[in-house]
Amino acid sequence: MVHYISKSQSNSTLIEREDFLSTFQLPSNTAHVRLQTCDRVEFYWGEGTIPENIYRHLFSIVSGLDSSLIGECAIQGQVKTCYEEAAQKFKLSASLHKLFQTALRVGKRVRTESTISQGAISHSQAVIECLLSEKIQLKNALITMLGINKLNEDIIKFLNAKEAFSIFLGNRYFEKAQDMAEKYQCKAFHFDEMSSFLEYTDVLITATSAPHIVVKPEHISTKQNIIIFDLGFPRDVDERIGNMPNVTLYNLEDIKNRVHQNMEARRHKMLLANEIIEEEINLFSHLYTIKEV
Repeated sequence: MVHYISKSQSNSTLIEREDFLSTFQLPSNTAHVRLQTCDRVEFYWGEGTIPENIYRHLFSIVSGLDSSLIGECAIQGQVKTCYEEAAQKFKLSASLHKLFQTALRVGKRVRTESTISQGAISHSQAVIECLLSEKIQLKNALITMLGINKLNEDIIKFLNAKEAFSIFLGNRYFEKAQDMAEKYQCKAFHFDEMSSFLEYTDVLITATSAPHIVVKPEHISTKQNIIIFDLGFPRDVDERIGNMPNVTLYNLEDIKNRVHQNMEARRHKMLLANEIIEEEINLFSHLYTIKEV
């Protein structure tokens, strides 16, 4: 019989998962699949009959329904990698191969048919989603970013993935801007050069830690249409700039609301996702029972 043991964010603390990972042991040379992510540690082993609770559990995990961020895509790749590494290391049973191959197919089907993974669920993703909805040609856009931090770094990664490479980074401490610019093939500028860059900027993304307004109306050219994302707290951009006819201004609340709407949409799509999983559970149970007989 196939067995599994699971410690996840839903049934254990981080310390308990760390203890479990360091102390749990299977008999020597037992062929198994170890699934390890930031939220869970699981072991699957054995051969022969696969109990329904095991494939129900794995189908839900791979589909992203058991993740802290509903429908997230990373788990599908993580399960695939763990399975493939185990298959290279051990001679897995036919049952384990069947279990994981089916679960990966189910996860792909759930995402395709329910579209549960669509829609930004992080601030960095939401910025890119807004830009795409504004029909910005990122390949040709001049993008200016103020502030060096993880949020802006994540946004740069998404921009690079969309082939946006005219990115200029400004920061109070030029060396920090220079380091990140070198890492992502961008260009750094001194903060006191901001006005000259903004004159030609198509997209401004600012997320500084300044306790005061950084971007004022006099910094924005009236001749250039510009989309501004003010992700600073407190705000970096003078709110009067949002009234300028050539400016589209998104603030932190706008981005948070977009993420919230997308998360609510994903919760509604869970109904269809669960229906697909139930259909796959019944099919797997029927076909597997026939094969066993």
